[in-house]
Amino acid sequence: MEKVRANLVEGKLDALLVSHLPNVQYLSGFSGSAGALYVTPREAIFFTDSRYDLQSHEEVKDCSVRVSRGDGFTAAIKLAARRRESRIGFEAATLSVQAVKRLKELLPGKKLIPSINLIENLRITKDPFEIDQIREAVKLGSRAYEESLPLLRPGVMEMEIAAEIEYRMRRYGGEKPSFETIVAFGERAALPHAKAGNRRLRPNEFILLDLGVILNGYCSDMTRTLFLGKAPRKAAEIYRAVLESQQEAEDAVRSGASCGSIDAAARRVLNRRGYGKYFTHSTGHGVGREIHEPPRIGARQKMLLPAGAVITVEPGVYIPGYGGVRIEDMVVVQDGGREVLTPSPKELMEL
Repeated sequence: MEKVRANLVEGKLDALLVSHLPNVQYLSGFSGSAGALYVTPREAIFFTDSRYDLQSHEEVKDCSVRVSRGDGFTAAIKLAARRRESRIGFEAATLSVQAVKRLKELLPGKKLIPSINLIENLRITKDPFEIDQIREAVKLGSRAYEESLPLLRPGVMEMEIAAEIEYRMRRYGGEKPSFETIVAFGERAALPHAKAGNRRLRPNEFILLDLGVILNGYCSDMTRTLFLGKAPRKAAEIYRAVLESQQEAEDAVRSGASCGSIDAAARRVLNRRGYGKYFTHSTGHGVGREIHEPPRIGARQKMLLPAGAVITVEPGVYIPGYGGVRIEDMVVVQDGGREVLTPSPKELMEL
């Protein structure tokens, strides 16, 4: 909160309306589904509705709490209308057109300043407590993944494996999946964001599993690719290329490295191996209170990584009609290097 207030002064803002729930939770501790903050250089006021009266008074820290009859965001706007602050920032990247329209209608005499990633940029650098929370979420996800491996037999459906993974994540304390679990068999492994369906597993094909869990408000993310049966030469070659690409990219991670240089390290390997055109997405992204948050580990991204950032490293090769391979770890950026959080083995597993 102190850093947000310092940014308000630097940006010549009198106040900031915070409505994006991950940012509300980050600043206040509130974990419910309806809340907003009005932050000035001197105070912070949290708004919610009557459903969250007890919860907000238990969870919210370092803010005064106001429970309104309507929604908290509207209550925060109405307070701003009565106050002297004239230059008011709002989270332009996450507000709907309708919400911005309401802002303009209720604050006709104020100067509304779009704020892009003001809080998200603070969230990039995690403190040791946050890294510990992420580490535990990663361990939980890996446990659910490893316990689900014996279920991968011919005839099982993608959606069955997804359900088993998500059941285990919840059983061991996870709040919910970080995203809809991806399970893709055979040629469907060439779909980077395949939706688990009723496709049944057959012998001699790829199995791609991408999963994550939210634990104590922090997300995890991992991908492993396996093969049911003895992998033929082409499948093993693709896997080795992706593994080498992923390891080269991880070796490039350190504080002060540009996001683009890590992406380039991954692509150099795949280009050299002849699979570059089949790598169709960025090498990674930040993870924290949201599954996708800054920074973006992509081509020509110039941002320099700070120590304490947590990112994914996840190159992949996707060949239409054949299948695909992706290997993904979560990595903590450190001075002079990195810590790989994901404990699950990465060598090709043939079931």
